[in-house]
Amino acid sequence: MSDSVPIQPSPAEFRELAKRGNTIPIYTELIADAESPVSAFQKIDEGGAALIALMRESGHLVQHVPFKHSYPHCWRHKTPVIFRATPQWFISMDQKGLRAHALEDIKKVAWTPAWGEQRITGMIENRPDWCISRQRTWGVPIPLFIHKVTGELHPRTLELIDQVADRVEQGGIEAWFALAPEELIGAEAVDYDKVNDVMDVWADSGLSFECVSAARPEIAGPVDLYLEGSDQHRGWFHSSLLMSEALHERAPYKGVLTHGFTVDDKGRKMSKSLGNVVAPQKVMQSLGADVLRLWVSATDYANEMSVSDEILKRTSDSYRRIRNTARFLLGNLAGFDPKNDMVPIEQMVELDRWAVGRAAALQEEVISAYRNYQFHVIYQRVHQFCVVDLGGCYLDVLKDRLYTTPVQSAARRSAQTAMFHIIEAMVRWLAPILSFTAEEIWSYLPGSREKSVFHAVWHRFPAVPSSAIDWDALLALRADVARELERLREAGEIGAPLEAEVEVRCAGATYQRLNALGSELRFFLITSSAKVIEAGEGDAYVIDVRATNAPKCVRCWHRRPDVGSHTEHPELCDRCVTNVTTAGEERHYA
Repeated sequence: MSDSVPIQPSPAEFRELAKRGNTIPIYTELIADAESPVSAFQKIDEGGAALIALMRESGHLVQHVPFKHSYPHCWRHKTPVIFRATPQWFISMDQKGLRAHALEDIKKVAWTPAWGEQRITGMIENRPDWCISRQRTWGVPIPLFIHKVTGELHPRTLELIDQVADRVEQGGIEAWFALAPEELIGAEAVDYDKVNDVMDVWADSGLSFECVSAARPEIAGPVDLYLEGSDQHRGWFHSSLLMSEALHERAPYKGVLTHGFTVDDKGRKMSKSLGNVVAPQKVMQSLGADVLRLWVSATDYANEMSVSDEILKRTSDSYRRIRNTARFLLGNLAGFDPKNDMVPIEQMVELDRWAVGRAAALQEEVISAYRNYQFHVIYQRVHQFCVVDLGGCYLDVLKDRLYTTPVQSAARRSAQTAMFHIIEAMVRWLAPILSFTAEEIWSYLPGSREKSVFHAVWHRFPAVPSSAIDWDALLALRADVARELERLREAGEIGAPLEAEVEVRCAGATYQRLNALGSELRFFLITSSAKVIEAGEGDAYVIDVRATNAPKCVRCWHRRPDVGSHTEHPELCDRCVTNVTTAGEERHYA
């Protein structure tokens, strides 16, 4: 198999080689001519064979040897492509400065990813003149009349095009093909040929921006964004740019976003023959549309996008984590009226203010990511917020306050206020991606609101006052304590964190940071007892986690030495007695 065709020698070289008796490598590709009496109305192979036979009979064929070589094939039908030399219509790239204008305006477009600019620039720089005609029996017509002798356009071409457009608007494109030239140009029809060529589909699609603007004048160009696959730098992005430059001398878009193609988990292109196609309809029937949408957002579309049943299963798990977080927030907002029960940010518990501040900071990241079409960043940040900040810390700590303090207590209302701000923001973060889930969440949110989440704007967070508490240091301590608790649980010394007590020994600035919560540190660590003792030197701290022998409160499950000290409530700790007999305990930090 050869990738090239041997060069045919000139007549002089041919004669010289023949004198020497050499074997002469001559390759002749014969295409049957439809107008030839020898090959007319025959298939390519049959017509070629007839021409070869004719050359042999006439003595003009020296030798005929089949020669295998690479040849363009149709990617879909797997058959050879037939090339025909026919008159065509072209748009010049340089005659009116079309190429120069396009290259200049490419720089003004926001390309996402950024390499799109270089890709399309190279294509515009090196492309030849644009052939905009095709010889097919279907398609958008090129409505022209050509003089049979001079080849010139009819002098009333622009007027005739308008008349044809009116007819096509009424009767479709068949109105042109069914049109008799006499209907438009009268007796001049004998001097003119009606063009039966149709427009190249890329030239056709490249005018979509003009069609949209004509139908909807409020959408005046350039439009905000063109979105398509990475192959469209030579397709729709390309043809739209050239058409807009030819008509308006500007790009048709302010931004272009390109995405990769879908492949399987092994990186192979989706193909029916390989049997690796993941049908969207099947995914929606089994997992729901929002899981499919979440997979799209979670994937970095700048590269090829892998999808498989296993990948979608992991995406489904992530979806459930986000959905369950929203369910927990909504469930604990039962009975909460934002109009009457909201706690001012200055009066909220410190941990609640921290959570609101984290959500507000995340919202800024989410908005920025949406503006820059970084959907995978939104998924990563929101999922991490649900798993780490909320599920792994805040909501875990919050359960004690939600379940043990009175319904109307300041401590519980503070927690609900924080959760209300978080879910109000989160439902808006999720709406463009998990649209159906967001609408469902929206329908259960307390308080009066717009009919749909898609009618709302970003949630406005209250300004969170600065705090002297080093939450990062406390979170690091919490992680260290959790590892020690897990060690005791695996050893069988405790069954749950509330069966343990913690003692932290440290000095100096570390002591000040870790002792900031005082007696409420135990709620943050979710242990029955926790205290920080000033001892030693340096910045390091030592943790002592051990099982406690204190009796268990049947209400809050904390193991406290004061359980049984109240005659009326012998099974409760002091704190629970306060919560069942008064307006509730005071919480300042956790």
